[in-house]
Amino acid sequence: MRRAAARRTAVLALLALALPACYDFHKEGAQYPDPLPDPTAVTVKVEYVQPNGCVATVGHCTDPVVFFGSWMRPGVEIELAPSADHYVWTGVVTGVPVNFPPTGSPYAVRIYDPFLQQDTVVRYTAQRLTVGGQLLDTIDQPGGHDENGLVYIDDIGKGHNPY
Repeated sequence: MRRAAARRTAVLALLALALPACYDFHKEGAQYPDPLPDPTAVTVKVEYVQPNGCVATVGHCTDPVVFFGSWMRPGVEIELAPSADHYVWTGVVTGVPVNFPPTGSPYAVRIYDPFLQQDTVVRYTAQRLTVGGQLLDTIDQPGGHDENGLVYIDDIGKGHNPY
């Protein structure tokens, strides 16, 4: 029994001496990978032409016109301001990540227009919407309540319709 205890003590002592000299698996090269570069962000001008006259049947005609983009986090939508031209709303969106030339999916953008609200289900549109100087002509789910326009944004803030 004494011999087993002595052996155990000797093994523990050897382990205690060997632990500080653990093998270093990292031999050469960087300890950590380089951080991923932040995507270039630009400022984009948005313009929306509202239809003449409010057709809303649920009384929202005085609500603001609001712009939404798929890169935006919820709660940071942009309220557009009425311009000098009647029924034209404009705004500037900052911090838009560049996605042109296309390397992935285009951004989905849409407008909440109070003139178009006809029932309790909120309706969005992408008709008559210009993003970065480009009138959008590619509409996802046209005519529905959840309509989106598709757009690519280049490094100078210009919009491009998908090919």
